[in-house]
Amino acid sequence: MALIVAELMDRRLELETRPGLFSPTHADRGTLAMLSVARLEPGMRVLDLGCGYGLVGILAAQICGPANVVMCDIDPLAVEVAALNASRNGVDGVKTVVSDGFAQLTDTGFDLILSNPPYQSDFSVAKGFIEKGFNRLKLGGRLLMVTKRREWYRNKLVSIFGGVKVRDIDGYCVFEVERRTARYANRSPRNAVK
Repeated sequence: MALIVAELMDRRLELETRPGLFSPTHADRGTLAMLSVARLEPGMRVLDLGCGYGLVGILAAQICGPANVVMCDIDPLAVEVAALNASRNGVDGVKTVVSDGFAQLTDTGFDLILSNPPYQSDFSVAKGFIEKGFNRLKLGGRLLMVTKRREWYRNKLVSIFGGVKVRDIDGYCVFEVERRTARYANRSPRNAVK
């Protein structure tokens, strides 16, 4: 077990980690890049998709209110540690769910989905996060995703959401999209907004 201290958005988080969890010795730089552009407000419904030990979801719960935040991960250990960290940081009311992407998650109507997907593997996980994430956002809801791979993500996000804003931060690509329609855009990647 390790203890990470992170200072973000004028808040101090203390997070326990375990060997085998993502970034067990320090706050991940990609996650920090994504959070640097996240706009969190009280009352927003937020999903931390692939929560790991809970840094993103706990920060969101402190700002948006614990009852408005859901943290999910496919790894039961990650979800267990995220729940412990939520309690440790004063946001016990956060909902935690063991889920393979959205498969075991029933919540919808999110204002914001935040995700640092496993982009070193094949794209099937990210494809599911993007396609199913679209349907879990309310109209006007946003998805923020961070990776080191630009083209596939840009093209996929444009094909589903119709456009994407890409920011280069600290060696990572932070993608931001907004759900503006009831159905997928299915536009050609050539029409991408950068």
